[in-house]
Amino acid sequence: MKVVIGGGSGFVGSALSRLLRSKGHEVEVVSRRPGAGVTWTHVASRGLPPCDAVVNVAGANILNPLRRWSRSFQQEVVSSRVETTRTLSEAIALCPHPPRSWVLLTGVGYYRPSLREEYHEGSVGGDFDFFSRLVRDWESAARLPEGTGRLVRQVVVRAGVVLGREGGALPPMLLPFRMGLGGPLGSGLQPFPWIHVEDLAGILLHALEGAQREGEGEGGVEGVLNGVSPSRCTQGEFAEALAGSLGRGARLRVPAALVRAALGPERALLLLQGQWVAPRRTLASGYRYRFPRLQAAIDNLIH
Repeated sequence: MKVVIGGGSGFVGSALSRLLRSKGHEVEVVSRRPGAGVTWTHVASRGLPPCDAVVNVAGANILNPLRRWSRSFQQEVVSSRVETTRTLSEAIALCPHPPRSWVLLTGVGYYRPSLREEYHEGSVGGDFDFFSRLVRDWESAARLPEGTGRLVRQVVVRAGVVLGREGGALPPMLLPFRMGLGGPLGSGLQPFPWIHVEDLAGILLHALEGAQREGEGEGGVEGVLNGVSPSRCTQGEFAEALAGSLGRGARLRVPAALVRAALGPERALLLLQGQWVAPRRTLASGYRYRFPRLQAAIDNLIH
């Protein structure tokens, strides 16, 4: 199977590329980085390279601490997700021989933050703040015209906080936690939907391969999958697990006001609030997690 990966040179894209190649699949990367693969301009003007499947994992890092939460950065966050997705979906629709599967990686920010509600793939969302509307528009940009849509199996994976050595949420936390200065953010009671990067790559591969299996008729993987671990934890429990893996304590709570000052009030909500998200359809589809438990996942990444 040949797979075109939008954003394939980034953190999640690199993990997915390695996994695909280890399984004997061929990978073609679409990237903004010179020399990393096919460019987005090329796809927009000349269409997709011949392929069996397409997946988009592109998107600027929303929590980049070096970027102020300005209007221009917000536009970059939207464009890097919605416009790249639209570029790929339009290219798929114009293909004389369209790929058999089209997989999009979005986020659990689609669901409204809550300390009580638990969300599954059929839960409503996408209508209450900047980030939920971003996911709504992002997923809308992936929809194919009816004629093409009948030929291409479509999957959306809504990811939680991605934990990995080479990117995501974990690396910026390591120094303060190693110095014994880490701790819960805000109250620490907010839900913390997380996933090991190898499991996220695994779910994306599961979606791609599930759409390619022969002899399954109308079955296989399709629709929305929640890309989160099946084990729930709070942000405070995550801080304790990370500190424990490093042999440190996690007693220093980071005040919510400090998080808001560092990231801006709107962006800080991503860390100070959260959602209980269950991967109900992901499990039902047959995906088996490598790291279903938080402590084992963190120990794997640290040690």
